[in-house]
Parts: sequence; C-alpha cells; structure tokens
Amino acid sequence: MGDSNDTVISVSDLPLKFTVKYLGSHPSKGLWGMKFTRKPVDNLVSQARNMPPNVILPIVIFNVSEEGVEFVDRTSKKIKEEPTKFSVENISYGVQDLVYTRVFSMIVVTDDNLNNGVPFECHSFLCDSRNEARKITYALAAVFQDYGRKIKQKNGERHIKKFAIDLRTPEQQAEGVEEESDV
Repeated sequence: MGDSNDTVISVSDLPLKFTVKYLGSHPSKGLWGMKFTRKPVDNLVSQARNMPPNVILPIVIFNVSEEGVEFVDRTSKKIKEEPTKFSVENISYGVQDLVYTRVFSMIVVTDDNLNNGVPFECHSFLCDSRNEARKITYALAAVFQDYGRKIKQKNGERHIKKFAIDLRTPEQQAEGVEEESDV
C-alpha cells in the first residue's frame, strides 16, 4: 500500500486544515471500535446517497489542533457561522472507514451521564481521497499522543482517560475486525 503507510504527522505539524464534506452525526452505541462506527457510517452514507439532486452535503473546513477538532460549514448562508468544536477530552475514537475509505469518522462523548440515553455520537466526513482521510486519522492520533503525554507529565504515570485511534489501513482493519473487543 504505497504512500499511506509513510504518512507521519506529529503535534508540531498542527494545526492542520482540511476541506471535507460533512456527512452528519448519528448515535453510536459504544465508546470506541469499528463495530460502533459501522452502523452510523452506513446510515449516514445511505442518507447522503438518497439526497435529492439539488441538495449537496455541507462543505466544511475541518481543523485539527492540539486542543481537538473543530469544523465550520462553508456552504452556509450565515455570515459568521460558529464552528462546532470537540476538545480532545471528548473524542474517544477516530478512524478511516473500512468500507468507505474516503470517510473519516470519530466518536464523541456527548454526555457523561448514561441515564440520558446514548452518550456517544459518531460524526463522519467525506474526504476527497482515501489519503486525506488517512491524514486526518494521523493528525488526530498526534493530538491523542500529545494529550496522553501532557496527562502523564501532570499526573505521573497514572492514566485518567482512555481514547483510541485506529491507524491500520482499511485492509489491515478488515483482517483484524473479528479480533476487536471493547475491553
């Protein structure tokens, strides 16, 4: 798989901006793992495919920084659209989709209280290429790595929060999908 394995992004490369299409968000039943992005991505792609011909997906500027991610709709008629922001503390998982390799998805913790329904939301973005989806995945991995380093410095070796990023290629993900667990 040529150059996608050579992609290296570190925190010093951030912030990075990408222009992508926002597929939307859908509830997720779990905190991390492809098994919890599969159904939301399938639903969002199906909705996008069934859109009327005169309706387009929102084009967003997707920014990955040390603090997390933010995106703002550039197709909106509003003059000063406020960006949607998710701090690194609220993102639990990020992955390039296995089936739709131009799709990047992330699971966001929307509520710490499990009594309020499903507290996880999957946000999905359609990229221009599978390489761009991979770069976003690597950029988010750099954010997670930097955040983990900061937490270790602040609290010694004690880990407070877990998060995951799946850096396997879609082919590697397909090979290992049966072995995935959420433990």
